[in-house]
Amino acid sequence: MTSRYWLETLGCPKNQVDSDKLAGTLAADGFEPAPAPEQADIVVVNTCAFIEEARRESLQVIDDLAERRRAGARLVVSGCYAERLPEDLASRPGVDAVRGFGQPVSFGRRRQALAASSETVPEMDLLNLPRPRANAPWAYVKVAEGCDRRCGFCAIPSFRGPQRSRDMGAILAEIEALKVSEVVLVAQDLGSYGRDGGRGRRRLGELVEAAGRMVPWVRLMYLYPSDLTNELIEAILSAGVAYFDLSLQHVSRPLLRKMRRWGDRGRFAERIGFIRSEAPHAAFRTNFIVGYPGETEDDHDALLEFVSEMRLDWVGLFRYSEEPGTYSAGLDGRIPPGLVTERLNEIRSVCDEITESLRDRLVGERTTVLVEREGEARSHREAPEVDGVIRVPSDLPVGEFCDVEIVSSDGVDLRACRIGPRGSRHSGRRTGGMRLNGPGVANIGRLGIARTTNSA
Repeated sequence: MTSRYWLETLGCPKNQVDSDKLAGTLAADGFEPAPAPEQADIVVVNTCAFIEEARRESLQVIDDLAERRRAGARLVVSGCYAERLPEDLASRPGVDAVRGFGQPVSFGRRRQALAASSETVPEMDLLNLPRPRANAPWAYVKVAEGCDRRCGFCAIPSFRGPQRSRDMGAILAEIEALKVSEVVLVAQDLGSYGRDGGRGRRRLGELVEAAGRMVPWVRLMYLYPSDLTNELIEAILSAGVAYFDLSLQHVSRPLLRKMRRWGDRGRFAERIGFIRSEAPHAAFRTNFIVGYPGETEDDHDALLEFVSEMRLDWVGLFRYSEEPGTYSAGLDGRIPPGLVTERLNEIRSVCDEITESLRDRLVGERTTVLVEREGEARSHREAPEVDGVIRVPSDLPVGEFCDVEIVSSDGVDLRACRIGPRGSRHSGRRTGGMRLNGPGVANIGRLGIARTTNSA
């Protein structure tokens, strides 16, 4: 009988890429995807450990799957939690093995489903492993691993390690093999791609331009604001997706320095203004931390004024989480939890109102969309999984570009109708009828995929 697996993915898109590659190793070891976790021989949870809320969610999912799995099935925990705090998981009831980055979660066809967790586990290069062809018309592509920055609140460098960029040829080969119409480039520090190889800032622009010659849409996620040069902006616009995901975190200069971050309100506004002058149709996403140690009322007011003035399409908000070993863990000026909640709710209300207002203003506009599943599509303004969607007629072909007119809005989502004669389509690669998630693969993490809040 064929062995089957269930792979649960939590957290950010970078984890999803890791899961795709783990799925490839499971397939190579003779496993097939199971239709449900209760029918799997091995259940793998690829965890997130970015902040305390993410760790709580990971533990809840682990406990739930430990109860749901069938008798005799093994439960493996992998990913960030397994790498960062393996001792928290090793003795947890129901967990059979803990596998950090680059450690296989199974060993060979029809062998023991798992080696005992006490055994020495071989290492593998997860970043450069092959992955299965995409089962959607878009795919995340990880271009680097790790981070060389030392932001005051972030523990990622301590368990993901220093920046390690992939060879551009390997990235382009992966893009070609995925056979998609949109690639979403991701990394812990996307703008630093190639610098560890001594090539400097132009390297990411070269990659974007090369990818843009292979697929109709190239989208970038998680850009550090100082990396957004005029040259990179030009490359992004030429790649077909005027979408800018900028990791701002705050706008108060004194607080940003406490965060060990670059920039301030004026510099951010200048960059956004420049992009809008070059591409008035551009969409923007960012995220902010609320309640960082030392955040004053003036800091909070400055953030409120900034979001009100800039009117960004999508804003992710998350409350400050004190992470052991980070610079901020030793700072004075803790903000009372009740005050953090009050500030968070105030900013969230403003941002949600802006997002819905901007969506309302799109009614009557004509745009090109990529149909990603039956009855659901996205334009350049919506990144997959994190933003709103566009409801379209169910007969529009999945995997193709179509021209539509926005006819109504419902919160962050839109509804559109086909324009032009039946069968009229925007040029783009045909990818066939695909589904976002195939059997045996799930992504239920809420951190980092909420549409307007809780984005990590």
